[in-house]
Amino acid sequence: MNEEYEFDFDEILNKFRSGKKLTGKGGLLAPLIKQLTEAALEAEIESHIADDVLSGRKNRRNGVNKKTIKGISDGSFELETPRDRNGTFEPQIVKKHQTTLSNEIEEKILSMYGLGMSYRDISSHVEEIYQVSISTATISLITDKIIAKVKEWQARPLEAMYPFVWLDAIHYKIKEDGRYISKAVYTILGVNMEGQKEVLGLYLSENEGANFWLQVLTDLQNRGVEDILIASVDGLSGFPEAINSIFPQTEVQLCIVHQIRNSLKYVASRNKKEFMRDLKRVYKAVSKEAAELELDKLDEKWGAMYPIVINSWRNKWENLSVYFKYPEDIRKVIYTTNIIESVHRQFRKLTKTKGAFPNENSLLKLLFLGIQNASKKWTMPVRNWSLTLSQLAIFFEGRLDKYLEV
Repeated sequence: MNEEYEFDFDEILNKFRSGKKLTGKGGLLAPLIKQLTEAALEAEIESHIADDVLSGRKNRRNGVNKKTIKGISDGSFELETPRDRNGTFEPQIVKKHQTTLSNEIEEKILSMYGLGMSYRDISSHVEEIYQVSISTATISLITDKIIAKVKEWQARPLEAMYPFVWLDAIHYKIKEDGRYISKAVYTILGVNMEGQKEVLGLYLSENEGANFWLQVLTDLQNRGVEDILIASVDGLSGFPEAINSIFPQTEVQLCIVHQIRNSLKYVASRNKKEFMRDLKRVYKAVSKEAAELELDKLDEKWGAMYPIVINSWRNKWENLSVYFKYPEDIRKVIYTTNIIESVHRQFRKLTKTKGAFPNENSLLKLLFLGIQNASKKWTMPVRNWSLTLSQLAIFFEGRLDKYLEV
């Protein structure tokens, strides 16, 4: 160990009293950090060689490697890492290609980025906390490391059966060929056989349409999904047909909340309260038959005034009314896409300070971190999952058998 790095407490105390910094570039603690780190490495290699000897393998020390370590808030120093003759020693406290004393800075940057902070704000916070100046370009390089994880995550194998799946899109401005265009981010959220929520994928396209959803569903199939019992979607034209072309046995429930919102766009303000009172009797009915009677009454009262609204309900009734055949617990799960819109609310929270994105990757890496943060809270299965699964096994007789663990 070099003499220049020997730590003398009295000397350090005197220098500190005279005003020299403990941390940062040239800080007084760098020699101590060096000593402690090299002592830990010495203990690691001694233990490694002892294990080899006990196992009957010949091995011994073989000098050191030197590299400069950035000690975060404690300055930089040259670290001597011991080697062994067999080349099997893998240091743990400071790994072979590690150039900072820990990954703390990168972890903090990714954490702040995952909360939606701008590069400039992240740079200011890092400098304030660690006394290390990091450019926005460096922060971009660090966050770009996420892209490989995003690609791997997008292509990961999926489970064979998802009883429930929700599909929806959210739109963002992304720069392409020198101009900003609106692109749809397609999100697929599923509930697996254990009742756990899982985002199955994110996909980008210029427009939300049934044709692109067909590609998305094909990708799910290629990644291992064999069957979906019920898919909940918004009212996009051609959506049910796209789903059934890939998963022909899947029941498609159109989101009741989307349908209500779209209906109210055509109702005059003065009539909305009364119209909603009558409409509520339709979608809150106890059965499909009762709902159809209420829809007839709605038509009699409002059909002449708002034919486009009534026709929309009638034309989509087959997929709007799917939930009536199920008990309350299943109805609550499938009648709306609100569960996936909560994921989109998380996205909006992260992206609210960003009017647009310079490329697709800059958006995807941020949304991916948003998913990681959201999924940390998904520790519990869907409410009453055991009962729900039992009910599904009855309604979809035989479809769940090979996926159930006995």
